Amino acid sequence: MLPHQFFKLLADETRVRCLRLIVKEQCLCVAELTEALQVSQPKMSRHLAVMRASGLLVDVRQGQWVFYRLTEDLPGWMRKQIYGLVDSNCLEQEYQQDSERLMVMKQRPVCCQ
Repeated sequence: MLPHQFFKLLADETRVRCLRLIVKEQCLCVAELTEALQVSQPKMSRHLAVMRASGLLVDVRQGQWVFYRLTEDLPGWMRKQIYGLVDSNCLEQEYQQDSERLMVMKQRPVCCQ
């Protein structure tokens, strides 16, 4: 993926919020992401499909669950940008409620590691 494609992909707030949580938690399913971000399942699935098709995420199937995680073989410059977003204090404050809703979610499926 070229830099302009990568930054275009991250121009959507829902995808940035989703990516931050996936990287922080290492692995999340659609149900967890819809609860944390308070968006519909079809909307979340569309965003995940875009990120998966771009090579940013991979899906891991475990029984009835499909979990998403960051692709392991991303270029260094791309990883640096992604982890910069995850480590940003400004974004942490902005999207704190996403993390809080995820933490209080009951009956979360267990991701394969």
